[in-house]
Amino acid sequence: MEDYVHLHVHTHYSILDGQSKVTRLVDKAIADGMKGMAITDHGVMFGIKEFADYCAKVNKGRKEKGEEPFKPIFGCEMYVARRTMHDKDKSMRDNSGYHLIVLAKRTILATRTLSNLYPMRG
Repeated sequence: MEDYVHLHVHTHYSILDGQSKVTRLVDKAIADGMKGMAITDHGVMFGIKEFADYCAKVNKGRKEKGEEPFKPIFGCEMYVARRTMHDKDKSMRDNSGYHLIVLAKRTILATRTLSNLYPMRG
């Protein structure tokens, strides 16, 4: 699996959807020969710091061995309103939006902050 990078992974921070701990996911991805992995929890980014810190620790050891660093990719599975974020008509299915995987080139924290300020659900 050397050329495979998983871009949609849920951790135990995705309540009811994921149960894997960040450290075990990274260790498994490396054991399988992956060069990186994206964490895309449902509507939250609680695991990002743990993911970044653990990858930095792992990469320190990999560098000492002359190995290529493991690339952490930060992301989030966000919810997109079917019509507008202000529509709350259940008959129009406004209570369940579409899912969108967003991967960061640099940071998506500002996007997550905005979605926390203006939540779709309600």
